[in-house]
Amino acid sequence: MSTSLPTAEDVKRVKGLGFLRDKNTDDCFNGRVITRNGKITAAESHTIAEAAERFGNGEIAMTTRLTVEVQHVPFANIEPMRAFLKERGLETGGTGAKVRPVVSCKGTTCQYGLIDTFALSQEIHERFFVGWNDQKLPHKFKIAVGGCPNNCVKPDLNDIGVIGQRVPAHDMDKCRGCKVCQIEKACPVGASRLGNEKLSVNKELCNHCGRCVGKCPFGVVGTEMEGYRIYIGGRWGKRTAQGRALDPIFSSKDEVLAVIERALTLFRDQGVAGERFSDTVARLGFANVQDKLLNL
Repeated sequence: MSTSLPTAEDVKRVKGLGFLRDKNTDDCFNGRVITRNGKITAAESHTIAEAAERFGNGEIAMTTRLTVEVQHVPFANIEPMRAFLKERGLETGGTGAKVRPVVSCKGTTCQYGLIDTFALSQEIHERFFVGWNDQKLPHKFKIAVGGCPNNCVKPDLNDIGVIGQRVPAHDMDKCRGCKVCQIEKACPVGASRLGNEKLSVNKELCNHCGRCVGKCPFGVVGTEMEGYRIYIGGRWGKRTAQGRALDPIFSSKDEVLAVIERALTLFRDQGVAGERFSDTVARLGFANVQDKLLNL
């Protein structure tokens, strides 16, 4: 086994495989294991732990993109570690000017979750992280899936973010103007307030979290629709940009996946090398981009 230090070309090459150089060493790297949707099985956890012991220094770190880093992997151990993980259905990666690992909150099991975030993130992973792996983009492209407007994984600060929605339906004829309004108490953003005689709802302020649905004993608030809101053009880092929501609330997962694919295609074909998707949206204009995403 060669003991020579990795060259600059070696460092660049293995970074593309998900191994980032440990700045404290001359020849060791931290290998990023992809979790698909932020969730792994017990068997996969054992595999990663064994990889850390066999190929690294026995330590594991979590990244902000919900990948798992095996720490302090010598350059000579990179290919053996990748082969070991591949045999057990795991892979490394998550770097470069391409679709990055999908970030998902645990909305599938969370009390506030409105959508199956794990299932949607898994499908996004397979279709775009894996399926678009050979597609060179102008820059990295980050996708996050949040189960509700609590925004725990900051979907609106990603290139594309998906947020679960429950749009309330109001039957004001049933409102009795109760002194203590259960809808007002349930609304976390103050969109629903008891007026002089009946409930008043600020639909511009309502974020469709669904907390009010079913809270009125007289049936004032039900569900109009359940679905997904999509934000585009967010970013976080050295430069920040607040993502903007597309106008519609989408009713199906297939619609969401179609919009993501159109956004990636637009970014690939019309983005300028080195610019993030937020820059592309700003340069082309939000209204123009929205029209392309909704009407292609």
